[in-house]
This record gives sequence, C-alpha cells and structure tokens, in this order.
Amino acid sequence: MRWINMIAIVAFGAAMLIFAFQNLQSVTVSFLGLSGSAPMAVWSVIIYLLGMATGGSAWALIRWAWEGSRTFQPNS
Repeated sequence: MRWINMIAIVAFGAAMLIFAFQNLQSVTVSFLGLSGSAPMAVWSVIIYLLGMATGGSAWALIRWAWEGSRTFQPNS
C-alpha cells in the first residue's frame, strides 16, 4: 500500500511540474477585493500548498475526534 501511495504522489508531482512549465504566462487572480498577478505556475504551487495544509489539518482533526469518541465513556 505504501508503494501505491508513493507512485500516486510521484505521478501527481510530475503532472504538476508539466503543468507549471506549460503555463508560464502571467495571470491576475482576484478574491474578496484582493488581486495579484503572477505566473500560473506560481498560483498552482500556492493553491497546492494551501490544499496540503488544510487537508492535513482536516485529516488530523477527524482522527482526533474519532479517537476521542472511542475513548469516551459516558456515566450511565
């Protein structure tokens, strides 16, 4: 199973690199009144890192809640 995960990560990373090198033109992104201009590759990396951070945090929160619910013993 570990090898499957590693293969998936390497394949996704390779796809991200190919995407980044094919999209070097500058684009402007606007969100909630803020805007910024940078190459599409930079925006892709930023969004990827934000997704990793929020996904990892959400997964940790779910595991913490699950383990807490299993150890909880109500007084009956």
